Amino acid sequence: MQRKGGNHRETGDRHVEPVDSVLEQLYATPPSGFVSRREEHVAAARKAGRKEDARRIHAAHRPTLAAWAANLLRRSRPEESERFLELGHALREAHRTLDAAGLKELSAQRRRIVAALSRQAARLAHEAGHPLSESAQREVESTLRAVLADPDAADQWAGGRLEVSLTPPSQFPAGAARAEAAPRERPARPDSPRAAGGTRAQDELAERRRKRQEELARAEQAAATAARQLRDRRADRADADASLRRADEEHDRAREEVSAAERRLRQAREDLARAGREQREAEERRRTAADALARAEREAQETARRVDRSAGRGKQSGPSR
Repeated sequence: MQRKGGNHRETGDRHVEPVDSVLEQLYATPPSGFVSRREEHVAAARKAGRKEDARRIHAAHRPTLAAWAANLLRRSRPEESERFLELGHALREAHRTLDAAGLKELSAQRRRIVAALSRQAARLAHEAGHPLSESAQREVESTLRAVLADPDAADQWAGGRLEVSLTPPSQFPAGAARAEAAPRERPARPDSPRAAGGTRAQDELAERRRKRQEELARAEQAAATAARQLRDRRADRADADASLRRADEEHDRAREEVSAAERRLRQAREDLARAGREQREAEERRRTAADALARAEREAQETARRVDRSAGRGKQSGPSR
């Protein structure tokens, strides 16, 4: 196996594409054609003897329409996407440093850019022949907000292979902005019982909130995984149904061809039998005609001999001079 031009590989006489290139093509394919294209690449990899590549390709899941639109936006608008990723980094940095002025400015910029980019994604999807519903466009907006708030979400979107929409964390960025704008309570003295008790209560409350958020995140992740698996199973069943329909149609066509061939065979046998009868009748007529000809020839010869004998007797009995 060797590289050729940095883009393709050759295995024996087979000219094949690397898995990453195949995956890039797959996630650029609209969801309606994803599974069939994936199976074509899987079959090609297996035929080329690349079992591990076939496994990796088969493990790719069909994206939702909203996730595909977000991927399409990333690929079609690379410069704007990079600026958007930089904005997310700046927004998270402002949140970490509690820069209220910068956070307010970036939050306003975030809302404008999320709205503008989601409209671009909807326009790109429509131009590609797959318009987004209102709910799908809201999922794109949710994904873009998650990209700004969560570095892991930013990395996922930057890869251009989202399978499902992303959900932004509930406490950021909207929660952070509200917390910064709210008036602060005057702190109690550190040595007062109220301060100690309040601190413990706040810590416990914060811990309970953190656990609830973790449980919510796990539940959302499990729900997203289950939904993705359900979509894949439905897609697989739809593909199986389509294959079954094609097989039934092919079976019906083959059965009709067999019936037609059997009809032609019966007709040919009947034609052969009729030709045989006609051949035998012709041979019988030929024999009859030959016998008649032979009798006619014998009769003609006999008649000629009688004529000759009669002529000879006539000469012998005539008057002498």
